[in-house]
Amino acid sequence: MKHIHFIGICGVGMGALAVLWQKKGWLVTGSDVGFYPPVSTHLTKHNIKYYAGWHPEKIGALPPPLNLPLGQGETARPDLVVVGNVAGSQNPELKFVLKNNIPYLSYPELIEQNLIKTNSIVCAGTYAKTTTTALLAKILIDAKFNPAYMFGAVATDLDLSADDRGGQYSIIEGDEYKTSRTDPSAKFFHYHSTHLLLTSATWDHADVYPTEKLYLEAFKKLIAQLPKNGLLVVSEKALSVIPNPRRGEKSPSANSCDNGDPSLDAWNDKKLRIVTYGANTNCDYQYTDVLSTKSGLTFKIKHQSETAPRSEPSGSTTGVYNLKSEILGDYMADNICGAFALAESIGIAPQQIIASVKNFHGIKRRLENRGTTTTGATVFDDIAHSPTKAQAVLKSLKQIYSGKIIAIFEPNTGNRELQSVPAYANAFNNATEVVIPRLTKIKTTIDSKHLNGEELSKIIKNSQPNTKYIDDDEKLVEYIKDNTGPDDCAVFLGSHGWRGMIEELLK
Repeated sequence: MKHIHFIGICGVGMGALAVLWQKKGWLVTGSDVGFYPPVSTHLTKHNIKYYAGWHPEKIGALPPPLNLPLGQGETARPDLVVVGNVAGSQNPELKFVLKNNIPYLSYPELIEQNLIKTNSIVCAGTYAKTTTTALLAKILIDAKFNPAYMFGAVATDLDLSADDRGGQYSIIEGDEYKTSRTDPSAKFFHYHSTHLLLTSATWDHADVYPTEKLYLEAFKKLIAQLPKNGLLVVSEKALSVIPNPRRGEKSPSANSCDNGDPSLDAWNDKKLRIVTYGANTNCDYQYTDVLSTKSGLTFKIKHQSETAPRSEPSGSTTGVYNLKSEILGDYMADNICGAFALAESIGIAPQQIIASVKNFHGIKRRLENRGTTTTGATVFDDIAHSPTKAQAVLKSLKQIYSGKIIAIFEPNTGNRELQSVPAYANAFNNATEVVIPRLTKIKTTIDSKHLNGEELSKIIKNSQPNTKYIDDDEKLVEYIKDNTGPDDCAVFLGSHGWRGMIEELLK
């Protein structure tokens, strides 16, 4: 039996791949410094062996001169080690791998070498890419496309977050974050997209992209790498990164996606199929009449055939489709519309797509209803780790909750950079109040200064005066219990684990 070890196994993408490699028949082990639901429970469910901390003696046999006592270390070195971004250059396990010449890959390289198919669908964007990837995976599975897929979350409908069912399509979540400590390029460049769904493009990850220009250039480069006759499905929210498809000639949706950018003229000759989607009437796929409630949402999608790609006959017929989803959040209409547009563009019938959407129950930590407190307040958990993502979640909750909305927010590393401060203005206005908890410790270098909890609370307070910093977890839980009741909700926003606070709140 071959042995694969994951350094940083509790990352959402790493955990998904660990379970898949166990399905392939490999011995799977892993290590990390923090284990939080839902990934930790998902690993346990699939009997994946993992341990806390970095221990070279646990990932393989050390050199014989060390004479390890029986029971320490494996009987053979791993055949392959997958190194997550959590592993810095001084990570003891990584140093052991390098010293002993053990083969290793980053997880984007593992995907690149094992999951990418002839038709490579990549879902990219600042937000919505995980949910959209999971939904597309379900749509293609239901349509008997037998795809390979990977997304960084635990899905409600699919037992595996990564799989290969043997077909000619792959659907991969395309993250713009750096590939590894030695490869600063975006992960999505490894997936060789032939079909690209671009959901959004709003500056994020300031720790990797210190300027907005650098951030947007990564997406422009991704588009430029699409092959001749490739497919680009793009949200109206990401049109700023779309160059003019052909100077002097209108694109299929030129009224909505021509911004006159000549910087990628070489891209113009590829004859890409361009499909736009959004709430605007100029989009090829437009969603309208969105009704969001506590039980989900309903809306319509209109597809104007006269704006179909040139390869299809034009006409005046408009397809109007009624959709229903149990997933909370009015922004889900945008996500579903993008998935609908791509799925129909590759030949899946609208009624099949509608049925898959209706039976899709989302993924963990995306406005996930975790239960109610003893005082009757609803508790949500969402991975929204940036002010932009938090703003979208709070806007949706404001539409369906008449009482208080208390937001407990912890940003990711990039949104604790000083460059990210302007993004916080008015981002939390739909919350009744905001609580900043004790923030997870992160490494700070001479060249970087990260906001601490008190500083962050003061910044948010500039536009949301009812903001406070509570650095004691127990006091934070008691504060929420004492200040919420029926018709109120508390929403935990952030990608880190919550140190058991949600569970305590629900006791």
